[in-house]
Amino acid sequence: MNYIDVRSDTVTEPTKAMRDAMYIAKVGDDVYEDDPSVKELELLAATITGKEAALFVPSGTFGNQLALFTHCKRGSEVILSDSSHIVVHEVGAASVIAGVQLRTIDSIDGIISPADVLKRIRKGNDIHFPETSLICMENAHSNGRVIPLSNMSEIYSIAKEYNLPVHLDGARLFNASTYLNKDPKEITKYCDSVMFCLSKGLCAPVGSILAGDKDFIRKARKNRKLMGGGLRQSGFLAAAGIVALNDMVQNLKYDHENAKLLAQELSKIPQIKINLKDVHINMVFFEIDLDDNKSEEIVGFFYENGIKINPPEDGEMRFVTNYWVDKNDIEKIVSTLKSFINRHR
Repeated sequence: MNYIDVRSDTVTEPTKAMRDAMYIAKVGDDVYEDDPSVKELELLAATITGKEAALFVPSGTFGNQLALFTHCKRGSEVILSDSSHIVVHEVGAASVIAGVQLRTIDSIDGIISPADVLKRIRKGNDIHFPETSLICMENAHSNGRVIPLSNMSEIYSIAKEYNLPVHLDGARLFNASTYLNKDPKEITKYCDSVMFCLSKGLCAPVGSILAGDKDFIRKARKNRKLMGGGLRQSGFLAAAGIVALNDMVQNLKYDHENAKLLAQELSKIPQIKINLKDVHINMVFFEIDLDDNKSEEIVGFFYENGIKINPPEDGEMRFVTNYWVDKNDIEKIVSTLKSFINRHR
């Protein structure tokens, strides 16, 4: 059975163009820096983000943790949102790999107050305090919202006042730029390093990019090796990433349109609670009025009907549209949910 999969946009498979590019890719040993396809991808990524250099890494979490490891001294402190992916969904890796403390700020819809950032920067040389080494932002946020550039600008200005670097978790950077109708460089100018995924909505099978200035990427390249991310003939993977950046970014607007359609149809169901204003990109979060045991059954019911979904997390469900989900699939998703609700009234 061909399943409709709305668990995440990480489930996307490579397009035919990607598979063809991977088949004929020119490759070399990337640890020796002689893989031409990787070099081409890294140059393209640096140009798109307006940074001096870029590095191909195995995953988004790898890229974020590599950034922390490269920017920060062990025992120092990183300031970021309490709801950021680095805090919530990266397995506490910052404490293990970079050896840093995360100082979180309460966020509203993923947005943190510049005043709160300023308040949490460690000032002076008090013997009791760790040093602040980095500020992290995330756009698009993992809650599906896009952070205003004015907020990013204010935080970046504060960071520069205190000579602190800023890292952007831009896993869905191109979703954010699509929503804002802005060039990606209009977002990444408010950070010193940025990670973005080639997989997810862009459909590449493996890989992410970490970009920054030349000195930062030089250090990150060695740290990538230390972390086990020094790949050999990785040009086969990079070839798909090149297609992703050249051909797939423009398709994200259709994912966004399908997410809005899905949200609008879900909002018509009385048992569903959803805020349509929160649907910025390809993610639809909603609450469903069901008993806990029924919530556990919903995943199996959808699967039996040819649809893969994740179970609720903290009482909230998430459907994610992607390149392989079309309007007909949206109709089936909505009708399946209605059937489940009617069966369990």
